[in-house]
Amino acid sequence: MADLFGAEPEQAADLPAEGAPLADRLRPRALDEVVGQEHLTGPEGAIGRMVAAGKLSSMILWGPPGTGKTSIARLLADAVGLRFQMLSAVFSGVADLKKAFADARKMAQAGQRTLLFVDEIHRFNRAQQDGFLPFVEDGTVTLVGATTENPSFELNAALLSRAQVLILHRLDEAALSRLLDKAEALVEARLPLTDDARAALVASADGDGRFLLNQAETLFDLGLTEPLDPKGLADLLQRRVAVYDKDREGHYNLISALHKSVRGSDPQAALYYLARMLTAGEDPLYLCRRLVRMASEDIGLADPNALVQCLAAKDAYDFLGSPEGELALVQAVLYLASAPKSNAAYKAHKAAFRSARDTGSLMPPKNILNAPTKLMKEVGYGKGYTYDHDAEDGFSGDDYWPEAMEPQRFYEPTGRGFEQRLKERLDWWEAKRRDRRARADEAD
Repeated sequence: MADLFGAEPEQAADLPAEGAPLADRLRPRALDEVVGQEHLTGPEGAIGRMVAAGKLSSMILWGPPGTGKTSIARLLADAVGLRFQMLSAVFSGVADLKKAFADARKMAQAGQRTLLFVDEIHRFNRAQQDGFLPFVEDGTVTLVGATTENPSFELNAALLSRAQVLILHRLDEAALSRLLDKAEALVEARLPLTDDARAALVASADGDGRFLLNQAETLFDLGLTEPLDPKGLADLLQRRVAVYDKDREGHYNLISALHKSVRGSDPQAALYYLARMLTAGEDPLYLCRRLVRMASEDIGLADPNALVQCLAAKDAYDFLGSPEGELALVQAVLYLASAPKSNAAYKAHKAAFRSARDTGSLMPPKNILNAPTKLMKEVGYGKGYTYDHDAEDGFSGDDYWPEAMEPQRFYEPTGRGFEQRLKERLDWWEAKRRDRRARADEAD
């Protein structure tokens, strides 16, 4: 195994010790052995093209745990003849960075360039990330950073502009199955599992190849004589918790998926993402707040009861707590996803606020201003106001807009759900206003 803070190319290529973990013994020895990332390592992939050209650019490898980021970095150094040096941002500080750059500069003077692999690079703070820039720019190191977090949020823009971001995929079922095949070939034994249990083991890995191989190694070491079925496997192995950090990208990805499933009127998918978030430990009251927002943004007056349902779900959860109160959230999600959709209120909100900012402090027309004092009455406040309840059909058709501003139309009902009735009503009122204006113009 390489030292945590540095390793020479020949060390990186060494075979692991016989007693090393199965995941290390199965570490690929060439890029074409990397499983599940052929879109990068294949002949048409970004990494495949760089290796074929014999020249690497600095890069950030972004992907879930156990998808091969470290293996790819080691193999890249071997493939183009670079010295491999590794840092872990979890254990390294400024002194380690300075030493790494000094060593790389000394080796460059001797004609040996360095690939500096930085694991968990997002854990370095902004100032430390800036420290990489001059050494990347002058070619002292070719930087390969690995991160499980979205680089857009976690890495400096200056660093991102000097490195290509390459996305590693979560390992799919086929890739994970291939890893198990490799493990069985290495150990020269079949996993003691039925076909269904083997599929369950693959599913439990949640795309993480390292986790899958660790579980497989446990099964090999137990020396079982009879294959386990899915229940026996579940009883034996602790189930892996899905990757989900409530303040990181997984959180935002799932709430985005929930919101868009609701907006797209797919109650089944919406319920799935709600369950994903709740089982991962999301705060149910956070979900209540997001559901209330969805009710106003994506349904609005197409079904006014959507907002009522969400507020009722929040009250029910407050009253019952978990897990009983979570059923109220399920009901609210199903209602929202099944309701007629309209973003007319959302668009009206945006347009009205934009207009309010643009028009500043225009005075409303005097006829709709209150006149509590004699002076205000004398200057015309309230003069000519028509009390709508006394007008024919309870509608006066007065102009309520500032004199310096043309009437605007912010809210446009969609004609779906309850908004169909609102559209008919607004259209009727608008026709009345046009008639009133036409009569006024004839009188003038």
